[in-house]
Amino acid sequence: MLRSAPLVVLAFILGVLPIAAFAQLDRYVPNAQSVGKASLSIMVWDIFDAELIAPNAAWDRSQPFALKLSYKLNIAGKRIADRSIKEIRDQGFSDEIKLADWHAQMIKIFPDVNSDTSLVGVYTASKETVFLNNNREIGRIADPEFGKYFFDIWLGPKSSQPKLRRQLLGRS
Repeated sequence: MLRSAPLVVLAFILGVLPIAAFAQLDRYVPNAQSVGKASLSIMVWDIFDAELIAPNAAWDRSQPFALKLSYKLNIAGKRIADRSIKEIRDQGFSDEIKLADWHAQMIKIFPDVNSDTSLVGVYTASKETVFLNNNREIGRIADPEFGKYFFDIWLGPKSSQPKLRRQLLGRS
C-alpha cells in the first residue's frame, strides 16, 4: 500500500486560492493569507494541490486556519474518509469509538471529487472543523480533538508526507 495515499484523504482541501477568494474565508479566518503551497503526486499520478491559509500568513495551530485541497483526479468521498481515518490512526490515535464516529461523519460530508473539485477544511476559533466546497459549507465536525488529528495528517510532525508539510508551513 502506498504510504502517501493517506494524503488522498487530505487532498479534499487542496489548491491555490486567488487573493479575492480569501475574502470568503474571512468569516472563519481573519485576514486570511497563504502560508504555503504544495502538490502531492504518487508515481505518475498528480493527486492534489494544497494550500495552507492563516491570519496574516502566520500559521499557529491554536488560531483559526484553512487547508484547501484542489484535486487532480477522481476519488470517492468514502475513500477520502477511509484514508483520513488510517492517517489519524497512524499518528497514534487509538480511540476506536471516536474513530468510528468521525468516520461516519466524514462519509456524510465528503463528496466524490474530480479535477474540478476544491475542498476547504477550516479549523475555527471555536475549535470546530468546517468543510467547504465551492465556498459553500458542506458539513462540520464539532469535536475539537477531531480537528487536531485531522489537520495533523498534513501539518503535524507525524505526517506521512514531511516534504508536503514543510512546503505548506512555508519551510521548503
